[in-house]
Amino acid sequence: MVCEACGGDTVAFAVPADLREYAPESSAHAAICSTCLRTHAVSDAPAEPTFEAVHESFPSGEAGAAFALALGLLDSLALRRDAIDDCCSYAERAGADVLLTLDRLAGADSLDSHFDIERRRHQLAEMLR
Repeated sequence: MVCEACGGDTVAFAVPADLREYAPESSAHAAICSTCLRTHAVSDAPAEPTFEAVHESFPSGEAGAAFALALGLLDSLALRRDAIDDCCSYAERAGADVLLTLDRLAGADSLDSHFDIERRRHQLAEMLR
């Protein structure tokens, strides 16, 4: 699938049941763009998503799904604070280091994120304290 916003390649994934309210269209499946990091609802997803196609440091499994949902919401931290917090907490409980991964994504030349990663990383660090 191709990203509706930028035309980049996407990675489809199953949305954990506890986070479906934060998924695009509250869908059971979503996709994250490997270029702009936007998320989109999709009708189906593979059993094992290839999150490393986004970046080598991207978490895998449910941690990756939760982190992907958080990235899709980060363009509006003020309006989606609770949703972002829930997604990041879920990702961390599943084994991801959210702030470290954001640091690594900030240095990735292949990304053209829909939000300022470095600025959001700082704001997220303050929020997750």
